[in-house]
Amino acid sequence: MKAYRSYCMVCAGTACVSNRSFHIRETLEREIKKQGLENEVAVVTTGCNGFCAVGPLMVVQPDGIFYQQLKEEDIPFLVEEHLLKGRPVKKLMYMPPGEKLPIPKMDDIGFFNQQRLIALRNRGMIDPEKIDEYIARDGYFALAKALKMRPEHIIGEVKEAGLRGRGGAGFPTGLKWELTRKAKSNGKGKFVLCNADEGDPGAFMDRSIVEADPHSVIEGMTIGAYAIGANQGFVYIRNEYPLALKRLIIALEQANDYGLLGKDILGSGFDFDIKVVRGAGAFVCGEETALIASVEGRLGEPRPRPPFPTDSGIWGQPTNNNNVETWANVPSIIRRGAKWFSSIGTATSKGTKVFSLVGKINNTGLVEVPMGITLREIIYDIGGGIPGGKAFKAVQTGGPSGGCIPAELIDLPVDYESLAEAGSMMGSGGMVVLDEDTCMVDIARYFLAFTQDESCGKCTPCREGTKMMLHLLNKITEGEGTEEDLTSLEELANEVRDTSLCGLGKTAPNPVLTTLRYFRDEYKAHIKEKRCPAHVCRQLNTYRIDAEACTACGLCRKECPQGAISGQKKTPHVIDQDRCVKCGLCLEVCQFGAVLVE
Repeated sequence: MKAYRSYCMVCAGTACVSNRSFHIRETLEREIKKQGLENEVAVVTTGCNGFCAVGPLMVVQPDGIFYQQLKEEDIPFLVEEHLLKGRPVKKLMYMPPGEKLPIPKMDDIGFFNQQRLIALRNRGMIDPEKIDEYIARDGYFALAKALKMRPEHIIGEVKEAGLRGRGGAGFPTGLKWELTRKAKSNGKGKFVLCNADEGDPGAFMDRSIVEADPHSVIEGMTIGAYAIGANQGFVYIRNEYPLALKRLIIALEQANDYGLLGKDILGSGFDFDIKVVRGAGAFVCGEETALIASVEGRLGEPRPRPPFPTDSGIWGQPTNNNNVETWANVPSIIRRGAKWFSSIGTATSKGTKVFSLVGKINNTGLVEVPMGITLREIIYDIGGGIPGGKAFKAVQTGGPSGGCIPAELIDLPVDYESLAEAGSMMGSGGMVVLDEDTCMVDIARYFLAFTQDESCGKCTPCREGTKMMLHLLNKITEGEGTEEDLTSLEELANEVRDTSLCGLGKTAPNPVLTTLRYFRDEYKAHIKEKRCPAHVCRQLNTYRIDAEACTACGLCRKECPQGAISGQKKTPHVIDQDRCVKCGLCLEVCQFGAVLVE
């Protein structure tokens, strides 16, 4: 492999691609050739770099210079100045807030230097469509090592490492492997399954891993299959992830070509193949029995357990199901050892966790942090705090089935037990930050609307219970709620949690229960005072115009769909409360802060 003086690592994860990073790459290649640098500078298309808030982005290595929010028109100047003349372009760099470094490097950026990468170890470092680059960073070394180990030894390493499933429940991975290995097959063999059906609002952990490093998942699955005694694997990935799907298929073809999949892998006598199954985007198929039904070509509905998939999964055979992040951790555990992995994290939550950090936060993106890190460190040290200097109010963890953790618990350690005790969950890794302008009643309504819509309807508690809860939340946000509704809402939430068939129904009430637990005063304000403290629920708002601030520009009067605003030139305008439908358009269009909401 040829060595170059400089490497331009262009992020081509979904977020950057949507901002024309492929066009930036093409322009970069063209300018490098124009300047006669094609034998000195290489352009590498990587997967997601993680710092989605500032994309499209590029890192020039080995300099470590981090360029952000690039446009095609920036590239000629950047190539000439930095790559030809050796003068990094400061105006195109990311400058850490408050820092006065002359030339900040990637390691100087708080978003990056607080993270610990295992599952994301190759992010932004390799071209995911080139297997040689994965191999150059110790790829498939763990597989070669594992194929010389006894299967029981491999399972023992995973158990000792303390790896728990990263898909939500946190079940011990090694124990699941052991149960599957010991389960009896009726002659049709055993299966391993990768759940890449990530569907939480605001979550993109698994998608980004597959986009940036698909071979880590393939290697992890192959090691797991050898340990369990399976010869067939499936990756269940939603068809809404075209870039991840494309790179996964390319990686599978390359692994087969290199003898790392298929017959007699690395001359070991072990046969293993992986097939891709495309999901249609049903959230309930993230539940493993519904996922298995979909793999089999049946309707994606959960079934009662037992039997568990480890005994009776795909076509009634023992099946081990883990999610993308779990499989991606396996090669590092086998390569570096269980003691190394278990030295990271807490006593009961080992290793790291990948989170998608979104919502009211400055540094949105994908982060991997050691278990036990506090919410404060994630939100402020890595996430850069709340935009506009506004107050942090809560964080919703675990996707739509998770709970809302209030500001007073900001120093809570992020591990399975601590989050569960607070009424939330780890989930697959979604983390939505909420600020002072957020209505917690509306947040509960939003997430419940999602889970209610995604319910398969098979069991009555989930089908009818989530619908009734949503009806009560709609009443409350529209100013029609009563004290009895609040009591009914809490009772329903507990019943749905305790009696639903699968994990979707059992966890759907979490946003309701945690907001009732920590923000009951907001519910009472909606019911007793007919007021939304955050001014989000428009039916509870009253809009008026401040006569002193009004410039009588007439814009609000022109835009009001009900003709509820009156006033003459040079005369402060007035809102007719009887005609106002509380659409809030006047507040949105006023450029002088004259429209007030109460």
